[in-house]
Amino acid sequence: MKHGKKYAEAAKAIDRAALYDPEQAIALAKQAAVAKFDETIEVHIRTGCDGRHADQQVRGAVVLPHGTGKSVRVLVFAKNAKADEAKAAGADFVGADELIPKIQNEGWLDFDVVVATPDMMGVVGRLGRVLGPKGLMPNPKSGTVTMDVTKAINDIKAGKVEYRLDKSNIIHCTIGKVSFDDAKLNENFQALINAINKARPSALKGQFMKSVTVAPTMGPGVKINPNKLGA
Repeated sequence: MKHGKKYAEAAKAIDRAALYDPEQAIALAKQAAVAKFDETIEVHIRTGCDGRHADQQVRGAVVLPHGTGKSVRVLVFAKNAKADEAKAAGADFVGADELIPKIQNEGWLDFDVVVATPDMMGVVGRLGRVLGPKGLMPNPKSGTVTMDVTKAINDIKAGKVEYRLDKSNIIHCTIGKVSFDDAKLNENFQALINAINKARPSALKGQFMKSVTVAPTMGPGVKINPNKLGA
C-alpha cells in the first residue's frame, strides 16, 4: 500500500521496531495525525484466541469515561410503553415492524447502533442479513438487547464502544479523537484494556494480547508493549 508524503513524514517519528508505553504511544499517535479533519484514535489488539471455538470468543462493551467524540445515532426497536420510554431517553429513531421494509427494501441505514427489547428480536431477526455483516445486530452481550432501553441509550450516547474478535482474532476499537487531550485518551484506553482483560476466555492458554497498536485514522500505527497491560 502506497502512502503519501505526510504519512511518510509522520512515520519517521515512530520506531517501528520499538514497543512503547501506552502514554508514549498515544502521544506519538496524536502527532502522527496529519489529516485536515479531527482523526479518530484507534486501538487494534491481536489476540491469542481462536474465535472458531465458542469458548474462546471475546465480545462485550464498555462505556469510555470521556466518550468517543462522535455523536451516535440510535435506532430502537420497541412497542407501546417501551417505545415511549426510548423516545423520552433520546433515541434518534424508534419503531417496530414498519421499519423492516424501509431497511430491507429501501436500504435505509441512517443509524450507528441498534437497540431492541427482547420481545422484538423475532422482528429484528428478519434483518440479520442486512444488519449482521455491518455489525449492527443487537446482542445481549453488548447490552443492546434489553428491557432497560433508557440505560442502553444513555450508555451509548455517553460513549459506549463494543469490542469483538474479527475473523483474524483481532479486536478493533476507538478511544476518542486526536483533539482529546492526552489524559482523556489514556483514561479511555485504560478503561478499554481493563474491560477486554476481564473478558479473557478462561479456555485460552498462553498470551491473551499478542500485540497492541494505536493509530490515527489516516496515520501510521504505534506499537504498545502488551506485557505492561496485564495481558
